[in-house]
Amino acid sequence: MEKLLYKPNLSEVISRLRLLYQGEAEDQIFAEFELPTVALEEFGRKYSAGFCQYPEPEERIAFWDHFFAERACLEDDSIPAAYLSEMDQGLYGGLFGGRVQFMAHPENGWISSMCAPILEDWGQLDELRLDRQHSWFQRYQRQLEVFVRHAAGKFAISHFILIDSLNFCFELVGATNTYLALEERPDWVCQAIELAFQTNVAVQELFFEKVPLLAGGTASNMVGWAPGRVVSESVDPFHMTSVQYFERWGREPVQRIFDHFDGGVLHLHANGRHLLEAVCTLRGLRAIFMGDDRGYPKAFDMITELKRRAGKVPLVVQADFEPFVQCLNSHRLPGGVIYKVRGAPDPATVNRLMEQVRTYRT
Repeated sequence: MEKLLYKPNLSEVISRLRLLYQGEAEDQIFAEFELPTVALEEFGRKYSAGFCQYPEPEERIAFWDHFFAERACLEDDSIPAAYLSEMDQGLYGGLFGGRVQFMAHPENGWISSMCAPILEDWGQLDELRLDRQHSWFQRYQRQLEVFVRHAAGKFAISHFILIDSLNFCFELVGATNTYLALEERPDWVCQAIELAFQTNVAVQELFFEKVPLLAGGTASNMVGWAPGRVVSESVDPFHMTSVQYFERWGREPVQRIFDHFDGGVLHLHANGRHLLEAVCTLRGLRAIFMGDDRGYPKAFDMITELKRRAGKVPLVVQADFEPFVQCLNSHRLPGGVIYKVRGAPDPATVNRLMEQVRTYRT
């Protein structure tokens, strides 16, 4: 079994998670804990929330090194894995000439990227070609190489989000024009989806070429770890549509890229929970992160219902520390779930709680 300096109990965690993805841990629970860190404090002093410039990869990997070093004593189910947030949405738009903007997030240490719509009209779609020599592709490759070199033996590198299907169309022409084209010019949408598939495959193949698998699997900011070369997919555009629109436009692109790799993980925002049963039937789906959003019940507060609807597909939910501990002590946590717990006071408390978590059975 591989070892990571910042995760002494890596072997135990991987063994536990492997059972989860094999469908053999429906009666068990899993927990990752968030703690205050000096690394985040320093990031907050350097960056206020809002727009910023692209940072040097060496600066970013130094942040992750500091962040995970502080968590090395935790015996929870987390996998220390740096996330290439700078390559988030901006990479996919930048590859086709988009104007990329970066934004700092002091709450989690991310610097994310987004891109304004690229095309003035769909008619420009024919002009787009993926160029692996493009400056953005080279920037991406360099950041991968810097991250892998500095993380080696200490922590992992997480896969990062796909921007394909209608997400890619949003990058090209914006959301409104994309939804209109579904009815008025579906041929344009199909053409864009094909370009998106080729682009995302190229991006993710380079990731797996540069980033070694961890114990035969992929580190994931969404679900911790999953076996094989696993991608992180988004069905966000269908959160605002009916299930029928997902079946018509969303299922095939997701299934195609899951099949190309070794499956994938998804996240659903609160306004996309109506898609849960549909996405759970995707072949190769490893787990779903259930997000929380303002104006909706928290996923943790309805986790029993959500897990019932998901069947044996593992779910990941966020939970505040005190409610999680109360439910743990009163034996009210459904199994087959990874709980991302916010607000833990200190490592010693986390490690004591993990003794309960590891022996918990529903």
